[in-house]
Amino acid sequence: MDRRDVLRLSAGAGAAGALTLNGVSFADAAPAAGRPAGAGGTGGEQTRRVTGRLPAGAPDFVYLPVEVPPGVREIAVAYRYDRPAVPEGTSGNACDIGIFDERGTALGGAGFRGWSGGARTEFFLRADDATPGYLPGPVNAGTWHIALGPYTIAPQGLVYDVSVTLRHGPRGHTPAPVHPPERARGRGRAWYRGDSHLHSVHSDGRRTPAEIAALARAAGLDFINTSEHNTTSAHGAWDGLWGDDLLILTGEEITTRNGHVVAMGTDAGTFIDWRYRARDNAFGRYARAIRRAGGLVIPAHPHATCLGCNWKFGLTEADAVEVWNGPYTPDDEITLAEWDNTLVAHTRGRAAWLPAVGHSDAHRDPDVVGLPQTVVLADDLSRRALQDGIRAGRVWIAESSKIDLAFTVSGGRGEHAGISERLAVPRTDQATARLTVSGALGCTVSFVTDQGSVYAAPLPPAGTGTVSWRTTPDHAAYIRAEVRHPATVPGLPGPMAALTNPVFLGRD
Repeated sequence: MDRRDVLRLSAGAGAAGALTLNGVSFADAAPAAGRPAGAGGTGGEQTRRVTGRLPAGAPDFVYLPVEVPPGVREIAVAYRYDRPAVPEGTSGNACDIGIFDERGTALGGAGFRGWSGGARTEFFLRADDATPGYLPGPVNAGTWHIALGPYTIAPQGLVYDVSVTLRHGPRGHTPAPVHPPERARGRGRAWYRGDSHLHSVHSDGRRTPAEIAALARAAGLDFINTSEHNTTSAHGAWDGLWGDDLLILTGEEITTRNGHVVAMGTDAGTFIDWRYRARDNAFGRYARAIRRAGGLVIPAHPHATCLGCNWKFGLTEADAVEVWNGPYTPDDEITLAEWDNTLVAHTRGRAAWLPAVGHSDAHRDPDVVGLPQTVVLADDLSRRALQDGIRAGRVWIAESSKIDLAFTVSGGRGEHAGISERLAVPRTDQATARLTVSGALGCTVSFVTDQGSVYAAPLPPAGTGTVSWRTTPDHAAYIRAEVRHPATVPGLPGPMAALTNPVFLGRD
């Protein structure tokens, strides 16, 4: 990086620290020695331009301080960076951007004002409005910080170019945000369908909240959860879009360099930080912050192959895990097998019981909202009831609302247990697993236990039928069900159509 641009290297964010550049001043129109070039202004507007270079191995976050004087109505930022050719197999340049206000950049602090990652090259914010991904509010005097996040840097380095514009004038009024209610009419105690991992124009999605709400209704969903990358700006963007038929929860996809986690159903307006890595030993702190905000901690796509997507924080802090993300792929198959291993460990007393969920992670066409969807048994259609149902594991997952199922295990003396429950019978007593399915054309039902996949049978051609299988607790510590399409790759299981959380067998 250009030596004159560097002020200090601190350990403020992430194990690799955070770099702070020399600040941008708007005290006069001409740049001082060692300050960024490119000053200018017309009327009530001034612009400063900063250029520099980051070497490979630069910290995760680079802060550019901006001294904002009194009387500023709006701050606008534009940036670009070079993308040189790199050898095959080598990462090129990718740089995210966001901003913190005069309250500072402290982890988890109040200064956060927005993040667009790599989805935008410019943004603005003022009291009454802001670019999606950013929070409207007053532009107070003080030291603001533009946050650059060099996600990957080419061997040649990353040359950045940032322009900051201040527009003077009356500050304006910030309207109180309108947040979705925490309850919809619902059907009392029932199975509710939802998709808790979705992206709009408020992060890297291409759909508006209105378009997402319409697609959720078309998919037969009862609830959705906002989960934009590292921002809460969408929490107030759903006015007029909820109703008795659709509950909208607020949350965040906390997108770290070592994996993503869906914070499901957090208090509206509550920001959860993402600026840490697994080696910082900080995830427990932020998992607790999610729960204090009333949310669930759900690691997303743990084995996705995108850079930074692979989950490195372990599952001990999770309330559930996303085993199915979008169209079913080998990544999901790996996650499913890993989750099944946690069930085995739980039955041996070596791990907590961790439920499975599935979400679409839909961003844009042709991504399908509700593929897959989590079906939750809840006392009513409310934030707390849905979270209680997921936390308890009263959940099954389907590729669409066309599929319905019922899964139970019964004993020889009238004992009965449903999904996530325990059939408390002696170890040698017979237990009958029964799965009734509809809407699964051409699919096969399998029963899976701690011994693996132990029984499979095809459904009738219409995709509707009941499959039963008998065992004992001696031979199955738990039973869960899978519904799969025919295999498309020789030697690999077919794509998933539906799966359930387990029923546990035997007395505690």
